[in-house]
Amino acid sequence: MQNEYYYEVKTPQDYDENKKYPMLIAFHGIGHHEEFAWINFDGVTDEFIVISVRGDLEFKNGYAYYLLEGFGKPDMDTFDDCMKKMPAFVSGIIDEYPVDKNNVYLGGFSQGAILSNTLALQMGDTISGIVSMNGYVPEFLEERYGVKSVEHLDVFLSDGKEDEIFPPEIGKKNEAFFKEQGANVSYTTYDTAHQIGEQNKKDIAGWLLDKL
Repeated sequence: MQNEYYYEVKTPQDYDENKKYPMLIAFHGIGHHEEFAWINFDGVTDEFIVISVRGDLEFKNGYAYYLLEGFGKPDMDTFDDCMKKMPAFVSGIIDEYPVDKNNVYLGGFSQGAILSNTLALQMGDTISGIVSMNGYVPEFLEERYGVKSVEHLDVFLSDGKEDEIFPPEIGKKNEAFFKEQGANVSYTTYDTAHQIGEQNKKDIAGWLLDKL
């Protein structure tokens, strides 16, 4: 299953296959590519094995994990296909590297945030925490796939005050959802639109490193 998606990996400078490392698996937004991780998660590559996963569908000048009928409305055929492939892919990546399985994180922006949220609910205690930026939790997950407990989950949620695609009221809804599920949630709104600012990047790195 690991060949389902192209990915790139960065390991800590003094990487030793006999040690166990925390892992961050990163997902880009629609129309982007795997460089997303190196731009936004560079602050943790000294400590984490960082995996950047490219979507398998071409979209404009980049890639997607699933297609859209409109903003906030996935094309369900491609979303279902992603849900058939991605959990096994993530599990295979975790097994391939010397990973501390108590420290496995997913991170993403926009479509990548939606995917991180979804995988956490699909994969349960395989995932320790998520960094979910400018996305949402699909309402159809439980009915369509069933969901697992996330009471163990650490969640970093963020969005932009001027986000015209997923405005802050969606972020507040995400916060309420994960808190209702028993997760440990940190939620911050930044002075940005639908993008990741420099302070957001610093806060991400600090949050992830504090988990170790």
